[in-house]
Amino acid sequence: MPNRLSGATSPYLLQHKDNPVDWWPWCDEAFEEAKRRDIPVLLSIGYAACHWCHVMAHESFEDPAIAAQMNDHFICIKVDREERPDVDAVYMDAVQALTGHGGWPMTTFLTADGAPFHAGTYLPPTDRHGMPGFPRVLSAVTEAWRTRRDAIDAAGREIVSRLAEVTAAPRSGGRPLDGITLDAGAASLVADHDTAHGGFGGAPKFPPAMCLEFLLRHHARTGSAAALAVVTNTTDRMARGGIYDQLGGGFARYSVDASWTVPHFEKMLSDNALLLRVYTHVWRVSGDRLARRVAEETAGFLLAELRTEEGGFASSLDADSDGGEGRFYVWTPDQLGAVLGADGPAAARLFAVTSGGTFEHGSSVLQLPVDPADPDWFASVRSRLVAARDTRPRPARDDKVVAAWNGLAIAALVDAGLLFGRSDFVDAATAAARLVTATQLIGGRLRRTSRAGRAGTDAGVLEDYADLADGLLAVHQATGEAHWLEVAGRLLDVVLSQFRADDGGFYDTAADAERLIRRPRDVTDNATPAGGSAAAGALLGYAALTGEDEYRAAAESALALVAPLVERQPRFAAAAAAVGEALLAGPLEIAVIGRPDLVRIARRTPSPGAVVVTEGDSPLLVDRGAGAAYICRHFVCAAPITDPAALAVALGVTLDSPTFTV
Repeated sequence: MPNRLSGATSPYLLQHKDNPVDWWPWCDEAFEEAKRRDIPVLLSIGYAACHWCHVMAHESFEDPAIAAQMNDHFICIKVDREERPDVDAVYMDAVQALTGHGGWPMTTFLTADGAPFHAGTYLPPTDRHGMPGFPRVLSAVTEAWRTRRDAIDAAGREIVSRLAEVTAAPRSGGRPLDGITLDAGAASLVADHDTAHGGFGGAPKFPPAMCLEFLLRHHARTGSAAALAVVTNTTDRMARGGIYDQLGGGFARYSVDASWTVPHFEKMLSDNALLLRVYTHVWRVSGDRLARRVAEETAGFLLAELRTEEGGFASSLDADSDGGEGRFYVWTPDQLGAVLGADGPAAARLFAVTSGGTFEHGSSVLQLPVDPADPDWFASVRSRLVAARDTRPRPARDDKVVAAWNGLAIAALVDAGLLFGRSDFVDAATAAARLVTATQLIGGRLRRTSRAGRAGTDAGVLEDYADLADGLLAVHQATGEAHWLEVAGRLLDVVLSQFRADDGGFYDTAADAERLIRRPRDVTDNATPAGGSAAAGALLGYAALTGEDEYRAAAESALALVAPLVERQPRFAAAAAAVGEALLAGPLEIAVIGRPDLVRIARRTPSPGAVVVTEGDSPLLVDRGAGAAYICRHFVCAAPITDPAALAVALGVTLDSPTFTV
């Protein structure tokens, strides 16, 4: 039966358009139909790269008998969590409140008023491993709806009441995000570091990009060797592990173990954008060749595999291919030998491919425990393996363009392009900025997504405005074009007018957005920076480039609100901590006119959050004489500098470091 998803812009929803389930998209009409038929709503939330979402779809949503049970007794709504992070956030809180855990696919049962009363995640088609089968759950909910309706309604009201408390403003403690707080947060991260494998905590282990960026900035301010050691140990271990694609570049979503050996193979734009920036900044500090190679290869992965025909960046690559997870990426010794001939055994040793394997069916995920002695041989082996791998069935791509994640990618590509002398990276970032602003910025307001040049219908959330604004500020600094600064300012004006809370923080949805059972507001980092932290960073950068104190004050207020979290649980507020380091540093405002040698030094400063303008129409360049560099804070500038050595000292740059081999 064709359902109502055939016109969706979400590849995830389109995957379900031919299910025998009578799916509805998230809309008022679906809830009105539930009220008319007096039946509950079954809300299913997932995303295109989610392995277990595919499993449940094949096992249950494609099964005619299960679909008939769903259609007879429920209004079934399918949501792409990447299109509707607000809906996902609200009902994920409900799932966690009801079950004590969360995840995707998310399966939630609602009243016609949207109140959740029962929830779960993946449910098998039959009773299995202590989990009830999906049909049994459907029958139980149907029976409860028929015989215990009052209890269901009361449970829904209770959950809604509890969720309202989640939106309550965090207590700021009345203290700004100062150096004492940041020092405590950094010390906590250093103490929690997994010295054996890098990162934090055990399995599953996620790349801690925001923590690493905070620690890099903390090192720049304090000189902390311990902070830098955490960063370099973690980035080295990840780069040598199976979580990094040793052939094609780019990182998988997370590792199922503590040693980064076996990944969950989906590859997300947001993760890779954040990690690209971290590895670029590691190279800026240390000149480490592995960090630079990984950064350039990750940028290459974005351009080769995630860039869309229109010039934006797609959301993700699937974990599955050829009917199973990870099959595109794993190898056996025999497969290496078939491609490489006599080089096969040496390649197996290099990549830690064994007869026993590290993954399913005796296959291994490629790792790189040590660098090869012969770089030319290594390049030859990799190119032959890439060519062979390219003949395999490829993972599916979710090609919708998410504004926030494109903003992250734009900023990261500009950083890498400027530091590595790669104009192709800057050009790709600028093209993505053009696409997103031309396609998704409509009447001054952002749409969250687009696909094939067509904007989606869902309104942008806070992270969309903030991350895109930050990316546009980076493009402005790279190109000198005033247009990007102006558009970033307009986006941030919407942030201040539509998203700001009375306490100086931010909601995740606009004041005029669709009303859900609560207005989402999460100050903690998850897979991406919290919207409030991203907003603070963009506001601070805009203030540094324009001298507009209103935006700096807004950033300071937002950061003060999460200061206690930075001190107590820095892993969940590292993005805010990184912005806090920039706030303490000024951030530096650097203008360079007519001196390419000084530009080169200025762009290598590790000073947190520094902005650098060199040409074009920027407020920082007004009334500056040519042939010099100007270092300013709050638009108050020191004397012009013309000597490269003096500029390097002022900016904390070592002229004889390996970073000057570009």
